[in-house]
Formats: sequence, structure tokens, C-alpha cells
Amino acid sequence: MAGPARASEEGLIARYFAPLAGPGADGLRDDAATLTPAPGHDLVLTADAVVAGIHFFAEDPPASIARKALGVNLSDIAAKGAVPRGFLLTLALPDDWTEDWLAGFAAGLGAAAAEAGCPLLGGDTVRSGGPALISVTLIGEVPTGAIVRRHAARVGDRICVTGTIGDAALGLRLRLEAAAPWAAGLDPALKAALADRYLHPRPRLAAARAVRRHASAAMDVSDGLAGDLAKMLGAGRTARVATSEVPLSEAARRACAAEPALIEAVLTGGDDYEILCTVAPERLEAFRTEAAAAGIAVAAIGTVTPGDGPPRFDMPDGAERVFKAGAFSHF
Repeated sequence: MAGPARASEEGLIARYFAPLAGPGADGLRDDAATLTPAPGHDLVLTADAVVAGIHFFAEDPPASIARKALGVNLSDIAAKGAVPRGFLLTLALPDDWTEDWLAGFAAGLGAAAAEAGCPLLGGDTVRSGGPALISVTLIGEVPTGAIVRRHAARVGDRICVTGTIGDAALGLRLRLEAAAPWAAGLDPALKAALADRYLHPRPRLAAARAVRRHASAAMDVSDGLAGDLAKMLGAGRTARVATSEVPLSEAARRACAAEPALIEAVLTGGDDYEILCTVAPERLEAFRTEAAAAGIAVAAIGTVTPGDGPPRFDMPDGAERVFKAGAFSHF
């Protein structure tokens, strides 16, 4: 027996996504939207896709998937010192999608967009022929010429990160290895905190102004602290990082105390979506103070040094480590 008829693409857009549309989107009734930057500002554009089985579990709550799809892009915008203005959504659905799933996805997307002040401007809805794929193109803006680039770190700059590192990587590991001995000592609240960090990125939009005013270089930590730091430094610069200064949550500290080898997962795992940046020493305190006033904690974890090769990490046992494959790669 055939199941209930599905709405057309136009019907789905009108029901689930038109209510999320912002000014210039014409209620998603047209093939294009308009967006005018504020006077004296540049537009900043970024795009990231998430795929079922790669970036999220197909059985994850659809509202959580939506929050992740938007959040990873908001994180890129924040690391450029920008504020979000709107986004485009491409939603490629698997053959077994349901309207209940789509309703949950739209609800989560709408909540995340409202929190960020970032309305939907347009996009496309198609059938994937495979797993679900969600691609977001996000548009932000910064004062003209003020974007914070990735590769502008200077020798002597202090290396800083917002928030805490490694929670999402441990949350994923906990999901895959729920009976792991290190997890036995974590109470349910700490386990839930790790799981939540994997499911729901926390883009540090509140830190964007401080990053723009004080950082010489910045990017978000999406593929692992060690690998992303190596990518940010580029040729002719490397770094020394004090692992003891890398900020850990209570859950991550307890996990690493129970299983010290987990520190490698903390330093190389992905999905942190914190801001990694370099700041001149004389600007460090001003940066930390301004970020703290916006509700964002900042830790200084190392220093940019001359040279080539991956950053060197001084480990808690006194050893020096280099992580040659310190970042997630799709290929």
C-alpha cells in the first residue's frame, strides 16, 4: 500500500522554510535574494556542508542536525571577526525522508537562525539519491578591510583559543565506546555535556568584535587543534604549545585523568568550533578582557616561533610531541 502523498518542493518550502526567510528573500518565492551590506562594510562569505555518516549520525535528532549545519558556518564567520547577515540552504534529502523529520529540522534551523540573528535568504531542496546532505552558504559582514585572515600570524604572537578543547571529540568517542573504562567514572551530567558538545556547536559570535580588534590571524577549530594550528601557521612559522594551558572542561579533565592517552584525542579531534587566533603579546590582556566582557573565556596556550614543521606540544609527562596527522581530512 502506498504511503501518504508527499508535498511538492514548492509546498515544502512554503510550509517549512518560508517562515524563516529574512528581508530581501521575498518569502522564498523567487530564485534569488538581495542583500545590501551596511555602509562601510565588506561582505564575508563561507560555505560548509555536512553529510550523514560523515559529520553526523543519520539517527541524530533533526533539530540537532540543523543546528550543526548552521553552527559550523557561523563559527567560520565569527573567526573572521564578522557578524552574520543571512544564509542560503541546500538540502539534499534521502529517499526515506519524512515530513516529521523535515518539521523537526526546520524548527531547529529556525531556532538557531533566530539566536544568531541570521535569517534564511534562499537555497534549494533536492533528492540526494544517497545520504542526507546539508550545505549552508553563510553571508556575514565586517567593517571594510577588517577581516581577520588565517595566515597573518607573526613570530612572537601568543596563540589563543576560546572556550574548551576536546569535548566534542570525547563526546563522539563516548557515543562509539559507551562502555569504555574511562567513561565509567563520569557522572551522567558530564557524559551529557560531552555528547551535547558533539551534537551542538557553539559558534563564538560574541567574540567576533574582540577577534577583529586584536587578533593578527584567526580560524575556527573544526578539524582538530593540532592540525588546524599547523594550517594556520603555514610556511616559515611554527609554534610551541603548553598542553597544560589548553583549556579543558571538567568532563574532559576527568576523562584524561582516568585515561591519559585521551589527551591525543583532545588535541587532534575535531568539532570543537572554538576560535583559534594569534595575538601580539602587548594586546593579549586587552583581548582577553574584551572577550570576557562578551562572556567568552580565552586561554593563551603557546607562542608562534620561527621555523617549519608541525607545532610542538609540551605534554604533561614532560615529553615533546608532534602530531603529523593532527587534523581530520575528508580525502
